[in-house]
Amino acid sequence: MSKAKASKVIFMKSAIALSAATLLLAACGKGGDKSAAAPTDAVEVKIGHVAPLTGPIAHLGKDNENGARLALEEINKAGLTIDGKKVVLTLVPEDDAEDPKTATQVAQKLVDAKVVGVVGHLNSGTSIPASRIYSDAGITQVSPSATNPDYTKQGFKTTYRLVATDAQQGPALGNYVANTLKAKTVAIIDDSTQYGKGLADEFEKTVKAAGMKVVTREASNNKATDFKAILTKIKGSKPDVIMYGGMDATGGPLTKQAAELGIKAKVVGGDGMCTEKLAELAGEAVVNVTCSEAGMALSKMAQGADFQKRYKERFNSDVQIYAPFTYDAVYVLVDSMKRSNSTDPAKILAAMPDTKMQGLVGNIAFDNKGDMKEGVITLYDFKDKKKTVLDVIKM
Repeated sequence: MSKAKASKVIFMKSAIALSAATLLLAACGKGGDKSAAAPTDAVEVKIGHVAPLTGPIAHLGKDNENGARLALEEINKAGLTIDGKKVVLTLVPEDDAEDPKTATQVAQKLVDAKVVGVVGHLNSGTSIPASRIYSDAGITQVSPSATNPDYTKQGFKTTYRLVATDAQQGPALGNYVANTLKAKTVAIIDDSTQYGKGLADEFEKTVKAAGMKVVTREASNNKATDFKAILTKIKGSKPDVIMYGGMDATGGPLTKQAAELGIKAKVVGGDGMCTEKLAELAGEAVVNVTCSEAGMALSKMAQGADFQKRYKERFNSDVQIYAPFTYDAVYVLVDSMKRSNSTDPAKILAAMPDTKMQGLVGNIAFDNKGDMKEGVITLYDFKDKKKTVLDVIKM
């Protein structure tokens, strides 16, 4: 064989080998995110995660996903054995775009992907419709941030949450307005979602019971950024407080525009707007905000500082709000795997009611509806554009 022909053969063999390697790598990348390549004798177990990864609150969705991913990576690194078999966890992330219809579609997608449990969804308005899909499939759903009481009132055995409810958060905000701010009049605005309207309803019941006057109740939507018409209407009634039921992507512009219109009322809101990003969205007006979080503050968690450090090192960003809760949600599912000694979704689900563990967010145990037995509400204000704890209320 001539030297030219030999070189050509070698080149072709190399190209074929390279193509095969490329195809192998591509195949390994499908089906979810693993923290490391699975040993050949390991069992792959999929855990779903759902949050809005596109749209106005994509930053909160990514924060939730990051918390789940960090837990999964740590568990895989430490090694997990169930029923004598090595297990490698795979995260299957989905985007529900904060849309109820999309939420049910991705829920079915996760069922079809044979996940053994789901961490999510972020919003009440997506968690509630998706919960029926998981219930029908017998798959455990642990929401890290859905606060509407209706989520666990449906009677499904598959629904759990790691936060307090709006039936606790609304009154906590209302009592703060009545007892600490000594307000006499309040205007209420909500974003017409199950979360925003539900929180506003609970707040309204509390302030009315305390003898306060609700001067107006207005409805917007979860995509709005211009509140000047509503705020101009409210300005004439001169309320002491404006309560907003909605997320930071809308609560920030509302707060900023209220200040621009010269409205002196204090702005209060729930966990949806109680994020670090609110300061960016509201600007200097953020000093006028008091908000609540339906769980323990990161700064008050025993291992909170260490978690923040690990999170920052891994994702090069600070925790927004509920990453610690998605982190714990993964550990709750794995705890049920360990206690049931199984990766069968039915056995994992059967073990869930007996959950008793010390998580990052505190003691984790559930009542017969799937709510936390020990709910916590944290109140914040903003100093130097940073969330600062005002009070921790144990329910």
